[in-house]
Amino acid sequence: MRRSGDGVRAGRIVETEAYVGEHDLACHARAGRTSRTDVMFGEPGHAYVYLIYGVHPMLNAVCSPEGEASAVLIRAAEPIDAAGLLPLLHSATGPGNLCKAFDVRLRHNRDDLCDPGAELFVAPRIGEKPRLWKGPRVGVEYSGPWARRKLRFCDKASRAVSRPRP
Repeated sequence: MRRSGDGVRAGRIVETEAYVGEHDLACHARAGRTSRTDVMFGEPGHAYVYLIYGVHPMLNAVCSPEGEASAVLIRAAEPIDAAGLLPLLHSATGPGNLCKAFDVRLRHNRDDLCDPGAELFVAPRIGEKPRLWKGPRVGVEYSGPWARRKLRFCDKASRAVSRPRP
């Protein structure tokens, strides 16, 4: 969810990719702790926001215990259409589009995603548990055998899942 001066925009997360630490050759932490990756080694539940190609923000949630680096890239969300919610600013299919839809910026890096009073936060799931599909991550061919690991998770029934679709 994203809170702004105008109100709240909300979406149900339907696609993610896991990056599981320094040994994962597709993970930014593979180079160790740097000023860029420091947040990944910090407290879980915080945002790791970076620019891909120096242009598009990418939103990740830090997951491992403090001192270990891992994060989950939020790849897609379905808009939630409910009274009192603002529409998304853009389609949220794909990680760059998701950040456009929720106006995620570099300034959100390190924000506490578990704080329901924050500008950017992840709320508990409402409704049925989705039918999950898992498969290889997208765009990490450079990582050798890590490219084939099934670390992409999608809601099989969602039309908002990015390509390649399950």
